[in-house]
Amino acid sequence: MVDDPTSQPSAADAPLVTRADDDRIAVITLDSPANRNALSRRLVAELGEHLDAVAHDESLHGVLLRSSHRVFCSGADLAEAATVDMEQSALGIIDLQRRIAALPVPVVVRLDGPVRAGGLGLVASADLVVCRDDVSFALTEVRLGLAASVISIPLRHRLTARAASDWFLTGRTFTAAEALEGGLVTRVVDEAGMDAAVAAVLDDLRAGVRQGLTVAKRLLTADLVGLFDTEGPATATLSGRLFHSEIAQERMAAALKR
Repeated sequence: MVDDPTSQPSAADAPLVTRADDDRIAVITLDSPANRNALSRRLVAELGEHLDAVAHDESLHGVLLRSSHRVFCSGADLAEAATVDMEQSALGIIDLQRRIAALPVPVVVRLDGPVRAGGLGLVASADLVVCRDDVSFALTEVRLGLAASVISIPLRHRLTARAASDWFLTGRTFTAAEALEGGLVTRVVDEAGMDAAVAAVLDDLRAGVRQGLTVAKRLLTADLVGLFDTEGPATATLSGRLFHSEIAQERMAAALKR
């Protein structure tokens, strides 16, 4: 019997985000290697759907958010930015960050590779971040005529003022050690220690009582959730205006050709 090739899912139909539970932890994996887990509308929507499902699953004690490949997230999908309403896309990213912050269980991010631009918003919205010591970060928006606007809400909540000024204004690449000092990540370990470090954090969450985890997280993130609600719409409008500006369109087109 020959399989009907039309019945097999194509690469385009494969999910960009997957979930597999592990003893009261929802393991959510970003899996869009073609664009280095860029925040396309589709990836944002799929991740949001998984977070919604987690929010209604009372058996869970936490979420582990990770990447299936080297890059955790490359930021905005620049190819998509030339063809869609970026104010609406910005609203979607703000809503996604809010969902992470408002989720009733802690979100742990595992970083094994680079994080750029909008990807830092996912990291800053999470509760705990375990980072490999060779991971690099950059807020590259200013070099494209943009600003780290929609992700400024969680980043301002997490970062020291001096680190924020440095990284937002220079666009330079910074290290895991700097990210730890600046408040972006929780723990930095070498490659050999990553599995054990992540496992230890997840075991600590499993040892907690869900009611306690939920209330403790709510106390810690209430201010951030409020900022998403009060600043989100205006920030999305600003982001959309920057993305559709002539200079930003020119710079993004040049970046895509490199």
